[in-house]
Amino acid sequence: MKRLIIPTLLITLLIISGVFWWKQNSKPVSTNESLQSFLIPKGYSASQIGNKLADQNLIKSSFAFKLYVQVMAKSKRIQAGEYLLAPSFSLFKIVVQLTSGPVEEWVTIPEGLRREEVVEKYISVLKRNETDAEVFRQDFLTITANKEGFLFPDTYLFPKTVSASIVANKMLSTFDSKISAQMDADINSSKYSLDQVIVLASIIERETRKDEERPVVAGILFNRLEIGMGLQVDATVQYALATANCRVGTTCDWWPALTRDDMSINSSYNTYKYAGIPSTPIANPSLSSIAAVIYPTDSSYLYYLHDEDGEIHYAETLDGHNENVRKYLGK
Repeated sequence: MKRLIIPTLLITLLIISGVFWWKQNSKPVSTNESLQSFLIPKGYSASQIGNKLADQNLIKSSFAFKLYVQVMAKSKRIQAGEYLLAPSFSLFKIVVQLTSGPVEEWVTIPEGLRREEVVEKYISVLKRNETDAEVFRQDFLTITANKEGFLFPDTYLFPKTVSASIVANKMLSTFDSKISAQMDADINSSKYSLDQVIVLASIIERETRKDEERPVVAGILFNRLEIGMGLQVDATVQYALATANCRVGTTCDWWPALTRDDMSINSSYNTYKYAGIPSTPIANPSLSSIAAVIYPTDSSYLYYLHDEDGEIHYAETLDGHNENVRKYLGK
């Protein structure tokens, strides 16, 4: 009988200790009711969030936090973004706040989007209702009417109620901050203006798939310009087609697959019909594409294509290009 009493007593003591530990570690850290910013970066795990909460003195135990959100299946409901929390919040209230959604949202704008696509990203992530979405859309597109190419693709943190003007101005100022003084000086010393550089960078962004390709393709485009050859890039034709056929705010393929008939569209953006650099960018390029245009690779290539695996192949002559088409695309 004594053998049974001792284990039972130990189990009881462990249970009592566990309950006491849980009660203590789920209580507020203090009575301080001052709200403070708590930022959850994208990709943070429950463990990392718990550690950060403890580091900022918002909870007593990171382990208690992790245990609670995992047992209660709440960890996947916690979104990245900014929250307002106070040391006077209990562990349970902290979790309620974190699973209710942030006051600010991370918005990632990928490289190579048109501004019509950019604004829809914001509307989606910021969860604007139909009325607010229409106001935000029109304001953003009006403010950025002549700013295509200069809306820098990046990850931004904005309040859910942010205005379109603040968003647009932040993207424009980010672009300015990314162009170094050296890059600016090198553009000024070249034969091309900043606007022309960004037009070409936007084409590079849509026409290439890897960073290492970009300076080579940029060099090819300059080679074509030097001999008066059309740029002959599909992306500009896609831009022309979508501009003609897509309506803002509707579901549309802004980068449609091209048919043979599409190549005859009468648009100044049809670089198969018209030589020179288009008048405006066709998308918003990455810093990698901008740098590729400023610092192109010198070569004698005039042609390039991507095979079905995404690998790029270059040629100096049309015959060589046609051979690459036959060899890698089977056409």
